[in-house]
Amino acid sequence: MFKLIWQIFTAAFIYLKPGRNLFMLMICLALLGVLTAFYPELETVWPALSAILLVVVLWDASSLYTVNQLEIERDAPGKMSLGLWHDVQLTIHYRAGRMGSQQLVIEVFDHYPVHCELRHLPVKLRIVSGQWAKIDYQIKPLQRGNEVFRSVQCLVHSPWRLWFRNTAVGASFSTMVYPNFAAVSQYALLATENRLSLLGIKKVRRRGEGMDFNQLREYREGDALKQIDWKATARLRKLISREYQDEKDQEVIFLLDCGRRMRSQDDELSHFDHSLNAMLLLSWVALHQGDAVGFSTFGYQQEEDELQTERWFAARKGMATLPLLLNRLYDLQAGTASPDYTRASSQLLLKQKKRALLVVLTNLRDEDSDDLLNALQLLKTKHLVILASLKEQVLDNIMEQTVDDLPAALLYSATCDYQLQRKKMFERLTVHGINSLDVTPDKLAIHLVNRYLDIKSSGVL
Repeated sequence: MFKLIWQIFTAAFIYLKPGRNLFMLMICLALLGVLTAFYPELETVWPALSAILLVVVLWDASSLYTVNQLEIERDAPGKMSLGLWHDVQLTIHYRAGRMGSQQLVIEVFDHYPVHCELRHLPVKLRIVSGQWAKIDYQIKPLQRGNEVFRSVQCLVHSPWRLWFRNTAVGASFSTMVYPNFAAVSQYALLATENRLSLLGIKKVRRRGEGMDFNQLREYREGDALKQIDWKATARLRKLISREYQDEKDQEVIFLLDCGRRMRSQDDELSHFDHSLNAMLLLSWVALHQGDAVGFSTFGYQQEEDELQTERWFAARKGMATLPLLLNRLYDLQAGTASPDYTRASSQLLLKQKKRALLVVLTNLRDEDSDDLLNALQLLKTKHLVILASLKEQVLDNIMEQTVDDLPAALLYSATCDYQLQRKKMFERLTVHGINSLDVTPDKLAIHLVNRYLDIKSSGVL
């Protein structure tokens, strides 16, 4: 008995909420009470009508106990790509209880991960007992890492819309948000069709050069004398040339800046996310070329989150390396510290013994030139270095704007001075033999791949 009283109390004051129809009904009943002051003959009607309405209201509230027969299953991808829309499906099952309504009207809202955009929710629908309904919506992750779907929030309406119950249904679900590997898929597709020019990739094919032997073939006009295989020529009694290919079994190591400047953002993605996407694309290309790929991070403070400590991934070969690489960097985030290039270079030299192509991904400022130059010269003693620096798109936008007042003129002149100092800084790096790139984030991946292919074809590594 006590349990039944407690259920009625909680249903009336905790779980149930009054709907708009209940308020309208109470207003009409109050107006009828006012009319009894002018029409005494209504004094016997008003209490009877009130009692009938009370029974109706309680019966309508009791039907919401059938929400316990509501089940929701979520079908969401376990791995998602940053910045892309992904489909999520909710399957709703309803079975009416002993006193439940055969039809249920509910409003459904899924508690999707916080760092996502949403489309096509909430949804209001009517479901019949014993049947099921499906809801499709889309989310777009805006941050990498581990994200969690919470329970689905359901607003269940009573049959006469006098009450509604706000309840959570279903279990939580964890998903992983990876860097956007759509560029890799597009590159792989276009590579199979020999249409890499659509991506801006300049594929260079040089026959007869390189260091690794590829095959023997007949002599062609223009072949160097050193390419002629005299033993094969004597055996076949015609000129035979050796054909070489670009070297394999080389190593590409990314030195990734995780400092505060990489948090800069020109579009939906930060500079750090653009750098990860470029890393992913170049890693796929290098692995496809037969090279090994690894990475090292720097730029975190000691008090940073434990998950954001500096990481080292030793170079590995084979296409199976790509998922391992993703699992090591998908939850990395840019920190709040300033980068220490000298310390990062010293630590990398201790870890990486074999000569490799080092790709330094950072957001450079002119005040960093001395520290960075010393660090790059230190790395150059053993490795071939590429410096890839990201510049803000807003700088180019300012240079293209029309100057029609004093504030715009001051902004334009300050931007010109900053651009000039930046140009001098990169000219200084070039004088010291540093291979460098200074591009906007959206062009980083393609320029980096083209520079890598140039280095492979030239044989300088």
